[in-house]
Amino acid sequence: MNLLNTIARYAVGLLFIFSGLVKLNDPMGTAIKFEEYFEIFATDFLSLFHYFIPYSIFFSVVFCVLEVVLGLAVIIQYRMKITSIALLLLIVFFTLLTFYSAFTGNVTDCGCFGDAIPLTPWQSFYKDLVLLVLIIFILASQNSASNKSTSIVGDSIIGICTLFCIAIALYAIVYLPFIDFRPYKTGTNIPAAMQPSEPYRYEYIMEKDGKEYRFDIYPTEPEYQFKDMKLLNPGAQPKITDYHIWNDEGDFTEESFEGNKLLIIIENVNKARTSNLKALQMLIEEIENIAEVWVLTASDQGTYENFRHEHQIAAPYFYGDGTVLKTIIRSNPGLVLIQDGTVKGKWPNTRMPDLQILKEKLNE
Repeated sequence: MNLLNTIARYAVGLLFIFSGLVKLNDPMGTAIKFEEYFEIFATDFLSLFHYFIPYSIFFSVVFCVLEVVLGLAVIIQYRMKITSIALLLLIVFFTLLTFYSAFTGNVTDCGCFGDAIPLTPWQSFYKDLVLLVLIIFILASQNSASNKSTSIVGDSIIGICTLFCIAIALYAIVYLPFIDFRPYKTGTNIPAAMQPSEPYRYEYIMEKDGKEYRFDIYPTEPEYQFKDMKLLNPGAQPKITDYHIWNDEGDFTEESFEGNKLLIIIENVNKARTSNLKALQMLIEEIENIAEVWVLTASDQGTYENFRHEHQIAAPYFYGDGTVLKTIIRSNPGLVLIQDGTVKGKWPNTRMPDLQILKEKLNE
C-alpha cells in the first residue's frame, strides 16, 4: 500500500508540476483561455461571467502557481490532508471543465499543457479522470505518517516555491515567455508553415450491395456509394491556418512576406501599454531605410486612428484577427521582425530593441 501511495503521489505531483510550469512560461496564453471560457459561460449560463474577463490574468497566475505548489506539496507530503483536499477540488473542477468542453465542442483545446502539448478536450478529460482516481486513492490511503513536511522546513520549501512561481509568471507577463511553443516562434517561415508538410492522404469509405469497402484512391465505378472519408496523416496539416492581413484596399497577406518588415502589433489599443511609445516612434524613424514598418491591429479604424494621432505613430496600419495577433506575440504592443516571411526576432514593449540589434538579426 505504501508503495502504491508513493507511486500515486509522484505521478500526480510530477504531472501537476509539469502542467503548471508549462503554463507559467506563458500565463498570458492561459489568461486568453480563461477569457474564452468566460465568454462561453456568459452565453451558455450567466452573463455574470463577463465581469470575470478583466481578471483573467489574475486567475491564470493563481491557477498556474497552485498547480506547481500542490504538485510539490504532494510529493514531499506537506500537510497532506489540506493538500489532498485542495488537489481533489482542483481536479474535480478541471474534470467538469474538460467534460463540458469535450461534450459541447465549444472549446477545441483546453490548454492543459499550454501550447507545448496540445490535447483535444476528450484527451484532457480522460487524463483528468485518471488523475481524479489517483487523488482519491491518495486521500483515502492517508495515515498518521503522511504529514512528513509540516515543520519550518516544509513551510519554507512551499513558501519559496510559491514566490519563485509568482516571479516566473510576472516576468513572462512583463516580457515574453521563456520558451515560445507557438507556431510563430523565431525561426519560423510563415508561408511554409501555412502549407501542409506533405500531401494529404485519405481513406475513402464506400458502400456496395450493403457491404462497406475502403480505398486509398476514390473509386470511379458508379456502383460504389460514398459514405465517409478519413484523413490518414493529420500531422501533415499546416501549423498556421489563420494568418491573414488586410486593410480597406484589400488583402496584404502575401505582401507581408516580401522583404524586411518590422511588424508593430497593437492588438487592442484600449489595452496597449503606452509607457514606451516615444522610443517606438524613434525606432520607426531610424529603421525606415532597413525595413518597412507595418502596424497590425484588431481595433476598428476609428479607434486606431484616434490612437495613432494621439501617439504620433507614423506608419501604415493593417488589420488582423485579434486571437492571431495575440498568438504571434504576447505583448501589446509587440515587435516582430520578419525577413522574406521568416520570423527573425520578437520583442515586447518593455524591452525595445535598438537599430543595431535589428540589423544583426537581419544579417543572421
